[in-house]
Parts: sequence; C-alpha cells; structure tokens
Amino acid sequence: MRIVVFLLLSTFAFAQKQTIYGKVYFENETVSAAVLYFSSSKKTYSTYTNSEGSFEVQLPVGDYILKAEFLGQKAKTQTISISERTQRLDITLEEDLLGLDEIVVSATRNRVNKKEAPIIVNTLGNKLINATQALAVSESLNYSPGVRVETNCQNCGFTQVRLNGLDGSYSQILVNSRAVYSALTSVYGLEQIPTQIIDRVEIVRSGGSALFGSNAIAGTINIITKDPVLNTWEVGGYLGLLDGDTPDRTLSFNTSIVADDLKSGATFFGFLRDRDAWDANGDGFTEVVELNNTTFGTKLYYKPTDLSRLSLDATVIDEYRRGGNRLDLAPHLTDITEELDHKTILGGLAYDFSNKKGDKNYSLYSSVQHTDRDSYYGGLGGERTAQDSLLALNAYGNTKDLAIANGLQFTKNWKRDILTTGVEYNYSRTEDNILGYNRLIDQNVNTFGAYAQFEWKPTEKFSALLGSRLDHITVDGSYTIGSINRNVDISQTTLNPRLTIAYNITDDIKFRGGYARGFRAPQAFNEDLHISSVGGEPQFVILSNDLEAEFSNAFTGSLNFTKEFDTMQTNFLLEGFYTSLEDPFTLVSTGVQLSNGSIVEEVRNGQGARVYGANLEFGVSPSKKWLFQLGGTLQRSQYNEDQVLFESDGTVPNETDVLVSEFVRNPNVYGYLNVNWNPVDRFQASVTGTYTGKMTVPLVVSDTGFLSLNESPSFFDMNITTETHFDLSDDFQITLNAGVKNLFNSIQDDFQVGPTRDSDYVYGPAFPRSVFIGVKIGKFH
Repeated sequence: MRIVVFLLLSTFAFAQKQTIYGKVYFENETVSAAVLYFSSSKKTYSTYTNSEGSFEVQLPVGDYILKAEFLGQKAKTQTISISERTQRLDITLEEDLLGLDEIVVSATRNRVNKKEAPIIVNTLGNKLINATQALAVSESLNYSPGVRVETNCQNCGFTQVRLNGLDGSYSQILVNSRAVYSALTSVYGLEQIPTQIIDRVEIVRSGGSALFGSNAIAGTINIITKDPVLNTWEVGGYLGLLDGDTPDRTLSFNTSIVADDLKSGATFFGFLRDRDAWDANGDGFTEVVELNNTTFGTKLYYKPTDLSRLSLDATVIDEYRRGGNRLDLAPHLTDITEELDHKTILGGLAYDFSNKKGDKNYSLYSSVQHTDRDSYYGGLGGERTAQDSLLALNAYGNTKDLAIANGLQFTKNWKRDILTTGVEYNYSRTEDNILGYNRLIDQNVNTFGAYAQFEWKPTEKFSALLGSRLDHITVDGSYTIGSINRNVDISQTTLNPRLTIAYNITDDIKFRGGYARGFRAPQAFNEDLHISSVGGEPQFVILSNDLEAEFSNAFTGSLNFTKEFDTMQTNFLLEGFYTSLEDPFTLVSTGVQLSNGSIVEEVRNGQGARVYGANLEFGVSPSKKWLFQLGGTLQRSQYNEDQVLFESDGTVPNETDVLVSEFVRNPNVYGYLNVNWNPVDRFQASVTGTYTGKMTVPLVVSDTGFLSLNESPSFFDMNITTETHFDLSDDFQITLNAGVKNLFNSIQDDFQVGPTRDSDYVYGPAFPRSVFIGVKIGKFH
C-alpha cells in the first residue's frame, strides 16, 4: 500500500507544473523575441521573451535541456532541473561572429541550426552587407564559395548569378522560400531588390535543394526579407561616385512596430536609387547603365494564438534603366539604345500553425509576382536610312509576366526524426512582344509538384535525409522572330530523388555527402529573354524545333570543422562537387540573319557536360574585435564533346564553325576575402574583395555573329569601408560610413566601342573605382 501511495505521489509531483521566469541578456541589455526551448525526455516546450526581455513558462517538475536562440547570437544550451517551487532563470547570450549557430530554412524546408543541418547552407547577412556597402542583392552574393555574379550587357546591365560554374538559368531564386522569381524577373531582379530590406540570403549549392524545385540544378538562393522584431526606425542616405565623378545616390527608410505582447508586428520600408550612366572609354556609349529604382514594401504578422501565425508581405518595385548613347534623346533617335521600365509587384500570404504538443506543423501559403515592362531595343549602327527610321519607331515593346506559387506543407516531429511532405502548384505566364522585329514569346508553364522528405537520426552522430519531388509540368509556348516560328507543347512527369547523409566524426568535424537528380523542361529561361546588340543590330534567341528536356545528376561531399577555443571561433569547410548534365541546353549562334539584319541564336541540346571542383571556406574570429573570412572555388566545366558556339553556313569566306571544349565565361578559379576590425564599440573598419581568374570570353566580330575566343585577365576587386556610430540616447543613434570600392580600379580595359560593338563582351568587376559616404539616423536597436 505504501508503494502504491508513493507511486501516486511521485506521479502527481511529476505532473505538477511550476513557474519558471527570468530574462535574457546580451551585453547587459535585455533581448526581446528570443526563443527558448525546454526539452525533456517526453516533450519539448517553447516560449519567447517579451518586449522587455522577460519570459515566463510553466513546466512539469523534472530535468530539461534548455536552448536559447536569437538572431546573430550563439545558441545557449544548458541542463536545468525544475523543482517543486518557482524558479528564476536569467540567460546571457554571446555574439555569434561567424554565424555558426544561425537558424536556416533552405536546408530541409524547416527551421534548423546551420551547424546541425545535413546540408551545407551559406548565409549572407547584415554584417557582410555593411562591410561591402552593397546596395542591391547582386552586389553581395560573390562573398560565398561557389557563387559568382557577372554583368552580361553594356546596354542594359543584365546580371546573372552562377552557382558551381552553371549559369543563372540553373539556379532557383526564392523570396521568403517561395518560387515567384520568374524567368523574366531573374534577368534584372537581383539588382532590383535593395539590401536594405534583406534579413539574410541563404545559399544551397548543387542539387541539395531539389525539394524547392527540380530545376534547382545548380542550387538555390533564398532571399529572406526582414521580420519586425523590435520597435525601430531608420532613415539613411548614400552617395557614391563611380570613377570619381559619376554619382550613384540612394535614400532609404524603414520602421518596425511590434506589440508589447509580440503577437503582432509590422515593418515598412522604402528605397530610392538614382545612378547616372558611366562611359569607360569616352566613345559616348555606356558601360554602366543609367538606373532609377523606387521600392516600397511591408511585412506584417499576427498571431491569433500561441500556436498559429498569419504573415503577409508585399513589395512594389518601379525601375527604369537605359544604356547606349545619346541618353538625352528619345530612344528611336539614337544609334543604340536599350531602355526598360519595370513595374513589379511581389507579395505573399502564409498561415502557419501547429498542434498543442508541437509535433505537427502546417504551413499554407500563396505568393505572386507580376511585372509589366515597357522596353526599347534599337540598333541602327549609326547609319540611318528610311527603313532604319521606320524600324526604329517600331522597336518599342511590352512584356507582361506573371508567376504564382501556392502550396501546403506538413511536418511531423518525433523525438529525433522529422517527416516533411507537401504539395505545390506553380504557374507562370510570359508574353514578350516587339512589333518592329515581329518578336513574340508567348509562354505558359504549369507545374504540379508533390514532395516528401524523411530525416532519420538513429544516433546523435549520424543522420540521413531521404527525399524526392514529383513534378508534372506542362509547357505551352510560341516563339517567333521575323519569319521564324517555333512551338513547344509538352506534358511531362518526372521524379527527382535526393539522398544526403551526415556523420559527426568528432564533436568538431562533420562529414556530409549527397546525391540529387534534377530536370529542366524545354522553355525560355532568363538569358533567352535578353536581347543584345551586335554590329548595330539586335541579337535574338529562339528555341530549336526538337528541344528535349535536360536532366542532371549531382554529387557532393564535404568536411566541416567548427570549434571554439575560449573566445575564438573557427570554421573550415572543404566541399567537393560533381554534376553531370544530360542533353544540356546550349546556345548556338547560327550565322542566320533576318531580312531586317537581326542575328539569330538558337537553343539546342548538347551532347552532355560535366562540372566538377572544390569549394573552400575558412573563417576565424579571435575575439569580438577581429573577423577573418576567406573562400574560393577551383573547378572545371567541360563538354563531353566539343560544342558548337557558331555555326557557319559556308557562304562567308574565312568563317568556319567555332567549337569549344569548356564552358565560356567561366573561370576555373575565383574567391573572396572579408576582414573586419572592431577596436571599440563605436568604430569598425572592413577590407573585402573578390578574385576572378582567367576565362574564355566570346567576342562577335562580324555581322553574321562569327566569334573569336579571347582570354580575359584575372581581377582582384578590393573594397575598404569605415564606420562609426554615436548613441545620443536609447532612442536615437547616428551612423556614418565612408570608403572606397574597387580600390585598385581592377576593371576590363578592352570594352568595345561605337554603335557596332558587341554589347555582351563584358567581363570582370561591374564598377570602376568608386568613393562613397553614407549616413543613417534613427533607433537601430
């Protein structure tokens, strides 16, 4: 009987809940919105700190592992014992200088500690953005292994990002984890999104991101916008002078309002950019285009209950860019002009909720992007005839582009294992019409996707991630240029598996390895929507009649060493990658000229290719005063058989087929450097830079599109930034910064000149040496 009573009393004592309360601190200041997890052998409880940094939670008596997390701070883990009385618990966090304990979502489509993730995720956050003084997302992406952003046109400033040696059409660009970046938006979109609205950018290289879409062959770039966390406001201005005299001006503001109970919040932001055109060689034609960007947006959330969250984000972008010559005249009165006026709306709505136990989580979301673009692509080569003038007047065009992403995701958590499943419907519609050239792209793409992923953790050291995505895609496209018309009408279903394993060899060394299958259906991608100027005439891209789907097989393996020595953080990553491409889409200059003089390029299936190499990353922070980061890539990108870049029709003397064995515009070596010095709280200095090795760059040398293959020199683009701030009160701060970008003026020295230039013959850093100053005022923290 005594045993029964004892057991009953013990059960009652264990079931009895006690109050735990306290505060979370960082550098003697309280931290609001910090998340705390209390994990027992049976259940995990969670709570968060309020606007004063306080928390209170009721827990059953017993032993727990407490984990406290906040953005930019090290995760704090400790074992606690809850007794039969109210307890106070204060927690002090430390700065995570190398970002090793960041929470990421791009690895598994769930929140996970970056160091514990089974897939390598690189993050670019505010610290790096401040160090580089990047104004747009495109200017900061180079500071990650395996990533390189390049400019591809002197007349319009078209940029694309390459991951592991593959061009932009092989990458999936996400906004807040949603695939609403269409083929058209990708052409200029990375330069349209200001860094001011960015919380961080998460990058997954190779096919490890297959659950976000089968066309993420090279990887995924996930742009996460800022959430309202604290009550803050900020107004800032920036003035840069390209080559010492060409102004680049910005004005920005943002403000966040958060309820005291943290159940609702809103962020509002605005960004204005006005950049003049820059001419490198005095020929009257642009190398850096004129740019005007106006961006406004908001991000809001509301928590109906502690177990649910409704969030909304919306961004409006109005961007005008123009390049060529005689920028003060109407486009049709110039020798060469590319003019684009984008009006883009991006938005998303999501509802996330979970059960009381917290082991079942649901996410229902819908996102949309719509772009209306007015354009002008005029090429007259400086020789004006009556026919030229008529064509020039009809070279105005319009593009309408719509992308919609809808989905439902379900996640089930066991003690260690996690099951993630979901369904998605993505739709895109692009209509690009230029009457004067009889140019029309009319394309509809529907994708129904379903995915499942199981993360198995049989031991603390080993985990395996097995997943697959099933996509049914239909493409209905009509592609016309001049008298040439092509059509795509396909319906195809593909299953793309992914397998990743991770093993902790020691507490400090982690091995990761993986395989992923990828797929791209025949359709117009970003570069196919870009029009370049050659010989004073436009050069158009069209799909071949018999274009077939492209498949890929991607393999990765890595060793990651992370360790803390007292106050020093260290991180070392060595990653190998190998991707094979079956029937890859390749661009061939056909030598065909239309009756109006336009040059035609055709997308065809190649004979296969492989991209392989290694990424290296090293970081060390001896103390909060110093941070050193270095990263680089060694790679090769080869075709299985020599690939035709220019196909001669045999009618022009001395013009024969031009073949290559390796990808063009693709250096075998590239990397970055980042050094931060913070001697006192109010001052810091940064030295950053990117290295681009030699590469083969094609140059069109005749009006048929005939090519010569030139080898570019190597470049080192180095920046120096200094910043100081003054805390005039708890609610008002001032930050001043100044510096030099591209200190050594490492830039291309053989730009083509005049109206007949090849506008795509661009390589190396995008901007010349530039000086800048900036100021911000407001309540930053």
